[in-house]
Amino acid sequence: METTFDYLRAHAAELGAHILETYPPLQSTKDPVEPAVATLLRKALPAQGLAITGTAKYLRQAKAARIVAECGAGKTFMALGTIHVLAAGRPSTTLVMCPSHITHKWAREVLLTIPRARAFLIEDMRNGGDPKKQHGICEVKLSKGKTVYEGKHLTLAEMRHMGRSEWRKRFSGPVFFITGKDKGKLGYFWDHAYLKAKSGPNLGSIVNPDSGLAILDSERQKLTHLDFDDKVKVSETLTSPKLGTTRFSALWQADRNRIQRMAPIEYIGRYMRGWFDFAIADELHQLAGDTAQGNGLGVLGRAAQRLIALTGTLMGGYADDLFNIFFRMEPRTMVAEGFAYGGQGRRDFQEQYGVLETVEKVKEADNACSRATKKTIHVLRKPGASPLLFGKFLMNTTAFLSLEDISDNLPRYDESVISVDMDAGLQAAYEQLEEDIRNAMQAHRGNKSLMSILLNTLLLYPDHPYDFKEIWARAFDPTTKEYEKFLVTTPENLAQDVLYAKEREVIADVKEELRQGRRCQIYATFTGEKDVTLRLETVLRQAGIRVAVLRSSVPTDKREDWYDRQLKAGIEVVICHPKLVETGLDLLAFPTLYFYETGYSLHTLRQASRRSWRIGQRHPVKVKFVTYAGTMQETCLRLMGKKMLVALMMEGKFSGEGLQSLDTDEDLMSAMARELVEKAGVGESADAIWRELDHERQKVQPRPTVVEIEEDPTPTLDLPAVMASEPAPVWTGIHLVEPPVAVKKRKKASLWPTATQDDAQLKLFG
Repeated sequence: METTFDYLRAHAAELGAHILETYPPLQSTKDPVEPAVATLLRKALPAQGLAITGTAKYLRQAKAARIVAECGAGKTFMALGTIHVLAAGRPSTTLVMCPSHITHKWAREVLLTIPRARAFLIEDMRNGGDPKKQHGICEVKLSKGKTVYEGKHLTLAEMRHMGRSEWRKRFSGPVFFITGKDKGKLGYFWDHAYLKAKSGPNLGSIVNPDSGLAILDSERQKLTHLDFDDKVKVSETLTSPKLGTTRFSALWQADRNRIQRMAPIEYIGRYMRGWFDFAIADELHQLAGDTAQGNGLGVLGRAAQRLIALTGTLMGGYADDLFNIFFRMEPRTMVAEGFAYGGQGRRDFQEQYGVLETVEKVKEADNACSRATKKTIHVLRKPGASPLLFGKFLMNTTAFLSLEDISDNLPRYDESVISVDMDAGLQAAYEQLEEDIRNAMQAHRGNKSLMSILLNTLLLYPDHPYDFKEIWARAFDPTTKEYEKFLVTTPENLAQDVLYAKEREVIADVKEELRQGRRCQIYATFTGEKDVTLRLETVLRQAGIRVAVLRSSVPTDKREDWYDRQLKAGIEVVICHPKLVETGLDLLAFPTLYFYETGYSLHTLRQASRRSWRIGQRHPVKVKFVTYAGTMQETCLRLMGKKMLVALMMEGKFSGEGLQSLDTDEDLMSAMARELVEKAGVGESADAIWRELDHERQKVQPRPTVVEIEEDPTPTLDLPAVMASEPAPVWTGIHLVEPPVAVKKRKKASLWPTATQDDAQLKLFG
């Protein structure tokens, strides 16, 4: 045995039996499911019933629990089912905080799942406002499968004065209040609050309205009105001269000349502590930061008796991603473990359960008559997490559910990578660009700003090899002690009216999918000045394909309706940035997904790739990653696969590669830069890495006999008949031409093995 994984595999049976004996599960597969699950309006799958019963059991003795389930596994349904079981027919109130674009979807799920349920949307808390828009707390009901505003209209102030007992008398059933996490944080605009002394020793000076004394800075100098020109909140700590007690004095106030409103979540946290029976925090991974939205998670914990948090991607690869989540959901446990809230506690947590790199630099200098050394120490946060983190904080508080657990109820899922050879002209230009960037990075090692600019250029250039200008960067000159600009390279601008190899490959593949009646969703991450989505729209329209582009200008709560309108208009392909659809949206009408570009975010990649393969999908789903062979795009995709396994470990998916990845101490961008400079990844294909991982899995869990599903030869989607007869719209932009040279055949070997059996699904994510 050479690795930890070899040991675990060899003794899997004994270790498994010992773990079950030492840590018996709260709800095993042999235990009966709660009878109340059968009274839901929708039938629960066996794995969902198991998760609902186990979470309900745990919440009878604890305050907070988490459900980590892959996108499409039914997290919303399981959370609602848990609340239904715990309420046991009694009146209940539930506060739901979710992304703003899925508030209506949440309301629809509530009304379709919980018997006798009523759903309210918390729109805002303000005076005045546009009379054409909804304000306050508005009830919604179902009409023809969609939610419409109809029924009761309330305010948070009315609910606060009504109290829990009076509310239960008026509303005898389960009631759900749903707020978007973006809207929930929006409060008043603020302005500085200070006075100018008109007499006394501080005549003409700025004084504190609470004390009447001059406001002093850290150097005991009096502040002037010029110190309040910046839009930065200023405050003081006042000390009572008699008692010696201290109190906080804010030198700002609400701006009466602008919108008069209060953040709903802030109001609930201040004045409605314990008012709700249950609270649900959706997309938990988005609430891990030190932000107003993240603080909203703590508010939910104070406002409700029980808290359920949901996510499909719990961790992004760093141990301290979970620090704020644990402190906001289980503060007593974190304090008992010796952690303090704040920066120091976070560093302690990362040091104990993650990876920290300490860089010590010693610089010698000659003084007039002696030698001196100057030492600087930098502590850097690195990817990685200890398995102890899973056992101590997650195993007993979290229900994990993967799509494999319900795969019998889902269609086939295939993942593949299309690796395309560049055209000769593009390859020569790219190699020259890569060489110039490699030389610049070798000459300026450790320059993070340079690294970011140049790596993004290498990822973008193959997909948009024109409209580039000179690329400049800044570096510190020790001679002048200043940052100076230097020219890195001038990329060669190729023809804009030529179809390049990757574009030809995508067009051919999309046409084949459309021939089978399968609509396509394409993701691209470069949407700024050099807009790849616009380029894709151009080439697809030129090829006679009906295409639409989802932009960030479409409001989050209107994106579901936007997709419905495109489908009615006969659109075959939709292009967008993956972040625009990473949460909440169901793309069941698009069973083929393309990642034309991936970006760096593991959360976004995992979420966006699951938009179509979810409960309700009736057609086989294909996810295709399109890259240029031998480029930084391929390197990025391979390294993302490696880093993914660290995150998956925290969700109970252990593998040999994942355990080995604990020893790696590089973030994604640093790893890409190292491979570029040192050519460290040459000859190491991602295909070999994932095939080896697949081989390890087969030793633990042999594949069952494959039962081929007979596919209907007719189109899987009913596209409007008019589309076959109507000519494609003529695009008036660039006229694209096929290159006269022969097209190189793409490589058949994929970076990830295509999964076609239940136990071989989700190979991208372990």
